[in-house]
Amino acid sequence: MPAASIQRKPVGASLLLTCQPDVPDSTLISDLRWSDSRNITIPPKATGQSSPPIYTESISGGQALALLFNSLQESMAGTYYCAASYSVTEQLAASVLVETYVAITWKDAPEDQRPILGDDYIVRCEVYANPPATVDWLRDGDPIKSSGRYVIENRGLLIRNVSESDDGLYTCRAAVISTGELAKRVIRVEVQIKPEVQKLPMVLNAVEGQSFSYMCNATGKPVPEFQWIKKSTQQNVADIDRFSVNALTGQLDISRVEQDDHDTYTCVAKNAAGISESTTKLNVLIRPKIIEFMNITVPQDEEAVLACKAFGRPPPEITFRRYGTTEEFTVGLQVSDDRIVLDLDTNTERGETIGNLRFSKLDKTDDGLYDCIARNPGDVAYKVGHITVEYKPNFDHMKALPPVYTWEQRPANLSCFAQAIPNATIEWRWNDRRILDLSDFNMKIEEQGVRSDLIITPREQRYFTSYKCVATNRLGREEHVMELREARIPDAIVQAKPRSVSATSMTFDIIPPAVQMGLPITAISVQYKEEFNPDWNNAINRTWSPDSPYIVEGLKPQTSFSFRFAARNVVGLGPWSAYIVHSTPKRSEPETPKTLHVPIQEENEEDDAIVASPYADHFELRWNVPVDNGEPINFYRVKYCPGSKVNGVWTELEGACLDEDIPTATHYEMRDLQADTYYRIELMAHNAIGYSRPAHLLLKTARGIDVVLRVDDRALSSAAVIGIVVGCVLLLLLVIDILCCLIGNLGLLAMMCRRTKRSPSELGDEEKLGSGSLIKERPPSPSPLPPPIVKLGATTPIEDEKQPLNSLPDVGVKTNSSVEFDGRGVQIRSGEIIGKNSAV
Repeated sequence: MPAASIQRKPVGASLLLTCQPDVPDSTLISDLRWSDSRNITIPPKATGQSSPPIYTESISGGQALALLFNSLQESMAGTYYCAASYSVTEQLAASVLVETYVAITWKDAPEDQRPILGDDYIVRCEVYANPPATVDWLRDGDPIKSSGRYVIENRGLLIRNVSESDDGLYTCRAAVISTGELAKRVIRVEVQIKPEVQKLPMVLNAVEGQSFSYMCNATGKPVPEFQWIKKSTQQNVADIDRFSVNALTGQLDISRVEQDDHDTYTCVAKNAAGISESTTKLNVLIRPKIIEFMNITVPQDEEAVLACKAFGRPPPEITFRRYGTTEEFTVGLQVSDDRIVLDLDTNTERGETIGNLRFSKLDKTDDGLYDCIARNPGDVAYKVGHITVEYKPNFDHMKALPPVYTWEQRPANLSCFAQAIPNATIEWRWNDRRILDLSDFNMKIEEQGVRSDLIITPREQRYFTSYKCVATNRLGREEHVMELREARIPDAIVQAKPRSVSATSMTFDIIPPAVQMGLPITAISVQYKEEFNPDWNNAINRTWSPDSPYIVEGLKPQTSFSFRFAARNVVGLGPWSAYIVHSTPKRSEPETPKTLHVPIQEENEEDDAIVASPYADHFELRWNVPVDNGEPINFYRVKYCPGSKVNGVWTELEGACLDEDIPTATHYEMRDLQADTYYRIELMAHNAIGYSRPAHLLLKTARGIDVVLRVDDRALSSAAVIGIVVGCVLLLLLVIDILCCLIGNLGLLAMMCRRTKRSPSELGDEEKLGSGSLIKERPPSPSPLPPPIVKLGATTPIEDEKQPLNSLPDVGVKTNSSVEFDGRGVQIRSGEIIGKNSAV
């Protein structure tokens, strides 16, 4: 068994053949054995021995004998015999033919294969079998036939001129027809591409002392790895200090460039498909350094050369500019100034450049600081130098100065300072004689460095004359005449007349007297008294600075005053002018306030100025305090109405006007305005006598969301809806509180009930005051009421009124004051008039 007489098995397979005699009495069987084709008996496996390739083994209690093949080999093929003796006399025999064959074996068929783009490649698939196998190819389930680019060979599938489209899964299929054996091997083909390095620039520039980076780019499949090789030493730069290379991206980094890095470098890209490289030169740039830039000193009108020497790689370019400016000189003749030429001398081998800025004829204006600028691709260097232009003394800065004034034998200082390089020596002359030689104790010379002061004490009239300052240096000599004059008080004021008059003030226009250069008017003084008071000693004094408004305040209404004026300078107060008489009018309502808003240029508005508000819903109105005309202003009235102006006629919206009385402030904020709307504003000042004439203004608000909601239908407004909802919520809370009180003695009602049931000791004196019920507390007092308004009755003043309604200061007492104007406002100070200080 098995019963077949021929047993066909593959090489390497195991096989069991069993021989059992078919006899009536198995006990009569003897000498049961297996033998091979050479009639050699095959022995059983020895006890404790490993299994031999072929051996026998008794089974079924010794009634059968098995022949075992652990691993069939081709040499084991042949006929095997089973024999035995029955009853000693009868011989039994049987045979079986064992045939072997070799199964399909993949001899050279890697599952991953990588051809190179553009090459011919054999997808290897060598098969061994006995009997021999036939091989065919499939791709993506479709058969491949030998034609064109594909050729089926014994070694495999030949692909001519491999392209990227040849990527994919290929199936190598082997079959042995005689045995019916079929085997498949799936092979993944991945086309590889040789790397190709993108060509590097011929030269790369790196700056000495700075870091440097450059990316070497390459294509290829699989992604190539990178190396950078230094040509002079054939080193991989990744092994050099300060260098690093990213093998995946090809980036070369140098942390700090040095001179020795100046070399040729090769970028190498490698992958399994091949190698590619590109070469470049690393040019180490030396940043420019200015090694020589000297200051020069040259006399005026002579030739001058400002030289600057710089070093670098490549040799730097040099230019100049005036210090503090951005405009640079260009190489060659300057278009803006043909006196100046810039030329360069470059030594490439030594890396040096000399720049010369040449002035054919030096001028005083050329004096100053100059920047030397050295540039190359590595950096820019700067250095500052100076051209000093020597010139003879001059007094240009002193020619416009006024004469020197003094009076009453006060010492006068004549200061002389000559502009000159080199510094000039100063000599003083009087009547063409050296003052140092005169030994006049009334004239003293004090040297203050480059300045010389001549101190003169004019004890006699002859000292009020001309003095000569002589300055000398090695380039020349210059003279300047200075005058000492006797100062006098100003002449009388030419004219003073009132410009505006109110019940309590007058503003004057004053024409001061002519003055000499250097002796200005420092103050204007006024004295005034009532016309019928003959004594000017009781007059009131007031002083103004020359640039302030000439305003006299605190006058009595309906009174005639005498005024006289005088001018003051540093010497003193000039003569009083002839007095003039002017009267103040009776007290009246205030003057019209003046608003402080700049009108916009819009339509042709003849009556009212139009101002624009930057806001849509509010505007701050501001104004000046007007003249009160004898009675203090107690409030302002502001009225504003929305409307429009059509064909010059202003139309107001009915019932939309608002007015308000403002305390003595000078501003008022109008709120809740409508956006993009015109408002007509009236502003009046009020005193005890009445209202001023109104100031009119048209205001236009900015565009924005109108905050006034207009409801055109009879539907409920949002406020009504909210009120209804709030009422419902309160009613619901009340119901809940009543239920809590009834059920659990909880809630606000329960707490109030508990408070009313207090003990007699808690009630105290309250029960003694009534019939046992608690006395309710008085509600809190309202806020204090405003003071009652006192009506003054008729506001028309009496015709011959001599005394003001409100007390005025006693003008009979002499009061001195000064008025100072600082360009923004007027300040009044009381006290004595003290010359110049009171007019500053």
